[in-house]
Amino acid sequence: MDQLVAYFPLLLRGFGITVSMALLAFVLACVMGSLGAWGQLSKWRAVRWLVLAYTTVVRGVPDLVMILIFYFKMQALMNLVTNAAGWERVDVSPFVSGTVTIGLLYGAYLTETFRGAALAVDVGQGEAATALGLKPMQRLRLVTLPQIVRQALPGTMNVWMVLTKSTAVVSIIGLSDLVGVAVDAGRSTREFFWFLMAAFLGYLLITWVSQLIFNRMEQRFDRGFTATR
Repeated sequence: MDQLVAYFPLLLRGFGITVSMALLAFVLACVMGSLGAWGQLSKWRAVRWLVLAYTTVVRGVPDLVMILIFYFKMQALMNLVTNAAGWERVDVSPFVSGTVTIGLLYGAYLTETFRGAALAVDVGQGEAATALGLKPMQRLRLVTLPQIVRQALPGTMNVWMVLTKSTAVVSIIGLSDLVGVAVDAGRSTREFFWFLMAAFLGYLLITWVSQLIFNRMEQRFDRGFTATR
């Protein structure tokens, strides 16, 4: 236990890195999911096929394989660009590589979530908003978007929960996140159990806080609607 206390600052720093990476990856996933959902609902067949290829490939490859591919190939791509432009070498950190990879991975899952939420919105409500004289942007902001968010929240919460746990895989490329610090500390002190328990409690804390936040959001967006769950 004394060794656990000694490593606590490093564990706390690793916890912060894990949370930061999860949040940034989630933002990227939401952006990719929104673009993907728009693409799937597009009237252009080429766009729909492009999104289908993205979601099929990404969801068919394990997270670890994608992280390794992106980490090594992203660095090679950056080297190619900097050499061609005559710039100084730019190193791609494990944090950046992991964040981008996880964001792209879970953007594919959110594509389906957001698409389903958009299709669940009653078309008649948009028509009613138009009849009331609302402009397209007003209709989107006041009528359509709140209902899409409400429909998408349960699925989005599930994706977020899985995404946070996937950040643990990034430690394999050298990131000193919560898991990376716990494994290194356990290897140095031969006290793997206590350090892995610290990582366990850290992820449990993230899950608990996330559950509270999403529950409050669901209550907020459920106001004025008949409960369906």
